[in-house]
Amino acid sequence: MKAIYLDCFSGISGNMLLGAFLHAGVPAEHLKAELQKIPLPDVYEITIDKVTKQGISALYVNVSLAHQHEVHEEGHSHHHRTWADIRKFIDDSALSAGVKKQSKAIFENLAMAEGKIHNRAKDEVAFHEVGAVDSIVDIVGAVICLEYLEIEKVMVSAVNTGSGFVHCDHGILPVPAPATAELLKRFPVYHQGAEKELTTPTGAAFLYTLASYEENMPQNFQAEKIAYGAGYWDLEIPNVLRMYIGEVSA
Repeated sequence: MKAIYLDCFSGISGNMLLGAFLHAGVPAEHLKAELQKIPLPDVYEITIDKVTKQGISALYVNVSLAHQHEVHEEGHSHHHRTWADIRKFIDDSALSAGVKKQSKAIFENLAMAEGKIHNRAKDEVAFHEVGAVDSIVDIVGAVICLEYLEIEKVMVSAVNTGSGFVHCDHGILPVPAPATAELLKRFPVYHQGAEKELTTPTGAAFLYTLASYEENMPQNFQAEKIAYGAGYWDLEIPNVLRMYIGEVSA
């Protein structure tokens, strides 16, 4: 069966996942065309850049809204969307049944973790408008890539979460962010190399929903390709997610 092994020595985020999948050969045109099947009211742009992180060539994926830098007359930021809103976008889309199912499972686990931390019902968990679109593209996009590559099994190493503190709508939170810590509680984690948020809630939700931990690549896994998805940071260690793509034998 086709499988991937995610080497998270520098963390994992949604855009790192997308970058690795595109680096592995998923056509950007296919990803964008499939994402257009989601009836989002927002006009957004996906940019894909070749970058080098400490000598390692990788792809960096970024999502931006057409009005991302605008400010309302009242001087506040754009509205939020709840998990219930996002679920409706996915349900109303023309995506395949399999992509819908896995995408909603990942989002639901993310909403449950955020809801537990902030004492809210999962359907009421809110995402800032930019963050909502970014999360939809990252999560649904990653599942689209899994389907394109016909991946049936996801394996992951121990996860480097980073350390320090992160600024968010709730204030200043420790790294890993509480939702990330909640989603990673059944995986081995460590903190090395940077006082930065290396693993995001989106990346952690993908792992929680779909991945199984393997300390090393299993002996019955034969890697055929290695791909790299870049993160935002420039660090002493390469801020990339390494993805091995191959076959798991019986």
